[in-house]
Amino acid sequence: MTPMNKTYYICKYTPVELLTALGADCANLTDMPEGTALADEVMGPNLCGFGKTLLEAALSGDIRELVLVNCCDTIRSVYDVLAASGKLDFLYLLDILREGSSCSVERTAEELKHLKNAYAAYRGTSFDPDVFRSCFHPAERKSGPYLSVMGARMGRQLFETVEELMPLPVRNDTCVHNRSAGNAIPPEDGTEDELLLWYAGELLHQLPCLRMRDRTGRKQLTDDPDLRGILYHTIQFCDFYGFEYSDLLETADVPLLKLESDYTLQSRGQILTRLEAFAEGLAPERPTEEKTMNANTNAGYVAGIDSGSTSTDAVILDRNRNLVASVILPTGAGASISAEQALEAVLTQASLTSEDLASTVATGYGRAAIEAGDKSITEISCHARGARFLEPTVRTVIDIGGQDSKVIVLDDEGGVKNFAMNDKCAAGTGRFLEMVGRTLGLSLEELSEHGLHHNETITISSTCTVFAESEIVSLVAQNKDLDDIIYGLDRSVASKTLSLVRRVGGCPAFMMTGGVAQNRGLVRALEELLGETLIIREEAQLCGAIGAALYALDLT
Repeated sequence: MTPMNKTYYICKYTPVELLTALGADCANLTDMPEGTALADEVMGPNLCGFGKTLLEAALSGDIRELVLVNCCDTIRSVYDVLAASGKLDFLYLLDILREGSSCSVERTAEELKHLKNAYAAYRGTSFDPDVFRSCFHPAERKSGPYLSVMGARMGRQLFETVEELMPLPVRNDTCVHNRSAGNAIPPEDGTEDELLLWYAGELLHQLPCLRMRDRTGRKQLTDDPDLRGILYHTIQFCDFYGFEYSDLLETADVPLLKLESDYTLQSRGQILTRLEAFAEGLAPERPTEEKTMNANTNAGYVAGIDSGSTSTDAVILDRNRNLVASVILPTGAGASISAEQALEAVLTQASLTSEDLASTVATGYGRAAIEAGDKSITEISCHARGARFLEPTVRTVIDIGGQDSKVIVLDDEGGVKNFAMNDKCAAGTGRFLEMVGRTLGLSLEELSEHGLHHNETITISSTCTVFAESEIVSLVAQNKDLDDIIYGLDRSVASKTLSLVRRVGGCPAFMMTGGVAQNRGLVRALEELLGETLIIREEAQLCGAIGAALYALDLT
């Protein structure tokens, strides 16, 4: 629980040293709540996730003192709601200008004086210049290779997850954490007004956030020769940092991963696969003796298991990388049980036993629950490797799975260069197609064929599965031709997929994997939008399992 005896702040332009000199115990509000039920009662659904977190913490009584900075319209709205609620003992909105000119410094010094007087009156204390000076210390910066989390603030729990998963040290360079106002040593003499004027300059001349007009100083973040990768974080419904990410896509010469959270604990689970896949691309190869620790080196085969939300796929390869056997089974109630059944079935098909397997690697959304595997690897890495195995010329892999869609761009060696996932909504996934099929009374096979012929181009505009279903029901009620409706549906799914392709810079040759690759109508719609022919192999649905088996060979 958040300690209530602290003065919380949210922005690096907050005068923490000044508040400390007035007796405050300052703390950066970084905890991610389980949810935002109280905030949802007083604000609309499109308020950014962090704004809701602020409201939730205050309305639930977890914080009693809060100093805000006029970062954006959301913070102003939060201030208005909290001021009207009367829930806090001390609430203040500090007006910080967006530039560091001499005039701005003078104005900021006046704002600091107003805050000082307000907090001193609330607390019954006075400004202590000795305590103020004791708050400043020269910065200590570690050298050596590292990864940087940039962009909008990242919650404490999510950042700890990043630190745990990454193979290199991680530095938090998000908006509130790269604070440098406390690094310079203040002058020993001068009046209180002169001290505040100096301090105002220190606050305004930090490495700028994106609210500042002159942002050139942010190049320090990417020009560091020790930087080895960037995890760029944004918050849902916040546009401030999306523009910088777009620029980094063109200019960054290190691996780059885009993350978006809603600043609740639910976000950690949503982006875990992306973090693990990014870490896999950065991690150096392990020594051979470490690889062989769990392997049965005398056995002649390996297995790969892909635990998906709809199906569990398993393959067996021999040591010459020949596909010996494969099975595709419906995923039941438990990933572990389904994986065991798939492994048993593929061994039976190959007339082998578990003793014949040198190693087994699991992938897919249920990979962590599979006990049969010697190792688990993300579906990002496995689909990339499986696709490269099936077609060495492939550069972009499009996988539309049961619960998510993903686009993976490969480098010249077949490694993962970039990827994007749509894992927050079922729209555009296999589940979405199943739902539409049930609504129209069609099997997936029938749905595939109906999309091939149409007379009218119908636009299915809804980006939400539930709303799209309502839209389709409405079209049926209007006596629209079934083929036209399904063609519109295929175009809608293809359009969502195309946006992922463009986001990661996808380029030919394109390969489509997963069970949805069998949907002929959707394949054609996607080819029309891409302007390219999709490579689709007979083993498309087995691609992830094949990639896992290839990784299993590396363990032997």
